[in-house]
Amino acid sequence: MAAPRSWALWSFCGRGWSRAVSGYRVPGLRSSWPRGPLGARLLSQEKEATETHFGFETVSEEEKGGKVYQVFESVAKKYDVMNDMMSLGIHRVWKDLLLWKMRPFPGTQLLDVAGGTGLAWILGDAEELPFDDDKFDVYTIAFGIRNVTHIDQALQEAHRVLKPGGRFLCLEFSQVNNPLLSRLYDVYSFQVIPVLGEVIAGDWKSYQYLVESIRQFPSQEEFKEMIEDAGFQKVTYENLTSGIVAIHSGFKL
Repeated sequence: MAAPRSWALWSFCGRGWSRAVSGYRVPGLRSSWPRGPLGARLLSQEKEATETHFGFETVSEEEKGGKVYQVFESVAKKYDVMNDMMSLGIHRVWKDLLLWKMRPFPGTQLLDVAGGTGLAWILGDAEELPFDDDKFDVYTIAFGIRNVTHIDQALQEAHRVLKPGGRFLCLEFSQVNNPLLSRLYDVYSFQVIPVLGEVIAGDWKSYQYLVESIRQFPSQEEFKEMIEDAGFQKVTYENLTSGIVAIHSGFKL
C-alpha cells in the first residue's frame, strides 16, 4: 500500500525474516532476536500441533503457514492482474475507501500488515510482531487476516503495538447480506474464479483456496466480537458491495 514519504510505514507478511533486509536497522524493533542485526523479538517456542483449516481442508497448524506461503509465492506474478479480473477493478475502490477512513496526516506512524509493499518492508509474523508496545498510530491489514493461523493472536498483537488512542482497520472479504446476490456470488466464486486462475495465472488450486478461505472466515458480527475480545473499543464495521467485503474499525482506548 503506497504512502507519502512523510508517513512511517512498515509492511509485514508471512513468518520468518527476509535476508533482503539483513543489516537494516529499524527504530522500535525489539532486541531479543538471537540472529542477525534486526534485533527482532524472539518468536515463541513451537506451539503444540493442533488442527486448523486451509480452505476446506483440515491441516495441522504447523502446515498452514507453509501452505499459505506457497499460495502467495505461486500467485505473486499475476496478483494484481487477477485482482482486477476477479473484482472487475472494484478492489481498488475498496482500498481507496480504507485509506479514506484512515485519513492519515504527516507524521502518522502506520503499520500495514500483510501488505508486502511500503517505504520500509520487513518479513515477519503477524502473530508476534517485532515492535515495542504502544508504537503505532494506525494498524491496517487488507485481505490478509483470514490467512493467519491464530486470528485472535494477530488481533492481540495489533492492540499491543498501537498507541493509546490508536486505530485498527481491517479490510477483508465477508458474508454477502443479499440472498439473491449471495447465490450468484457463490456460483461466480466456485465456478468462475478458479477457472480465471488457471487461464491467467496457470494456478487453479490457489484460487480455489481463495474462495474457500473466504467462506471459512467469520461473519461481520463474529469478527467484530473477536476484535472486541482483543481489547479494542468502539468497534464498528461497514459493508461494501453488499457485504462481499467489510471494513472493521476499532480503537485502543
